[in-house]
Amino acid sequence: MQLGILYALLAYIIWGLLPLYIKSLPGIAPLEILLHRMVWSLVFLGLILTWRHQWAWLGRVLRDRRLLLSFGASAALLCANWFLYIWAVSANRVVDASLGYFINPLFSVLLGVVFLHERLRLVQWLSIAVAAAGVAWLTVAAGQLPWIALGLAASFGGYGLLRKTGALGALEGLSLETLLVFPMAAAALAWLFATGQDSFTHAAPGTQWLLLLAGPVTAVPLLFFAAGARRIPLSLLGLLQYTGPTLQLLLGVWLWNEPFPAQKQVGYALIWLSLALYAAEGLWMNTRQKPAIIQSTNEIN
Repeated sequence: MQLGILYALLAYIIWGLLPLYIKSLPGIAPLEILLHRMVWSLVFLGLILTWRHQWAWLGRVLRDRRLLLSFGASAALLCANWFLYIWAVSANRVVDASLGYFINPLFSVLLGVVFLHERLRLVQWLSIAVAAAGVAWLTVAAGQLPWIALGLAASFGGYGLLRKTGALGALEGLSLETLLVFPMAAAALAWLFATGQDSFTHAAPGTQWLLLLAGPVTAVPLLFFAAGARRIPLSLLGLLQYTGPTLQLLLGVWLWNEPFPAQKQVGYALIWLSLALYAAEGLWMNTRQKPAIIQSTNEIN
């Protein structure tokens, strides 16, 4: 349990500090950062798969057209999420990006209701209604939809839905996704280099090395997350996931002095209240179910 908590926290802390990595790449366009992330992720994952002698699954997968289409769609959503997030951080919209990952869990719940026919309890519906009120407040206060947050929540929520119904583990699934987008990313990078439009060759050596580290920066937290998810209850994992957007929000407000006026704070407070309701209800249901499970097990024995 303790090791699982450590793994999960490491994953969420790395994701929460990701803006520091993106901000350390001045002069590199968001699209070029995305292309490097796609290319070097596959290189890094390939090294891991080789070290673990874990390539046997690929032959079976490449013959499954339906699986390839599913992971092609999840790869597209993942790339869209990555690009929007990189752009938001580069455009000094870290606070807005953090909102997307606060909303994402509840957005995923709605996707589960619509596509997986999952049923929600009354308090869960209430928490979603409070979150919707928070989004509505932010829309009225700003005069426009919080499109960055909604775009991040929708793309990552859709990605999670496809991965939930996919037939591959975290390492194999991410490897397949990066493999599917690698030809396009490698070709685009090659074109940028050939035409002299890339920023990599003109960047400082430190920036170049950071770009080459895009693979580990992408894959390592995912591997930590997978290791943690196998060891701790889903309810605890759900609570820990707010570490990431909380760190992002604090970085945006305290380190980069992004505006966080009182009107925006009210909208965020409503969304935090909805998350607290959802988490508290989940924990309460867990405490009620455990004695029933133990009693049922004792009766069987």
